[in-house]
Amino acid sequence: MLCHRAFGVYAVIYKEGNLLVIHKGREPYRNRYDLPGGSLKEGEGLLEAVIREVKEETGLSAAISEQIGTADFMLPWKWKNFTHVHHTAVLYVAEATGNLQVPEQFAGQDAKEAAWIPIEQLAAANSSPLVTQAVKWLSSAELPLETVCYSDWEVKEGCF
Repeated sequence: MLCHRAFGVYAVIYKEGNLLVIHKGREPYRNRYDLPGGSLKEGEGLLEAVIREVKEETGLSAAISEQIGTADFMLPWKWKNFTHVHHTAVLYVAEATGNLQVPEQFAGQDAKEAAWIPIEQLAAANSSPLVTQAVKWLSSAELPLETVCYSDWEVKEGCF
């Protein structure tokens, strides 16, 4: 197994029974709901990165109130010479202000649009592991300590 390591920061923005998610346009979470967030730019801090990513992907301004913790998971994904991705994500609680906007499309942008989705409509079948972990955290205030393996993961084809 050859793993691509991915690290990112993500916002859990929950309001009135709805979670703010993005529609993912690229693998490995293509055609699924995902949390707003992503990778850090050179010299960028964690908070700076998550605030920037929320703005880029949703048009909203995020105010971070707390670090939830770290989600660590692995799933099969054939990309370049890799067979799997090992994703480590730092999750933050945030509040958002402003109006949702369609994300500006540029090289590296993988968000197609943002939406408020009722939490009961979010499941492993239509969401990334990040969303799955956020939903669990919202109900239990806990994240798993161990690496969660999604051995039967499939990249979704077609339209969202």
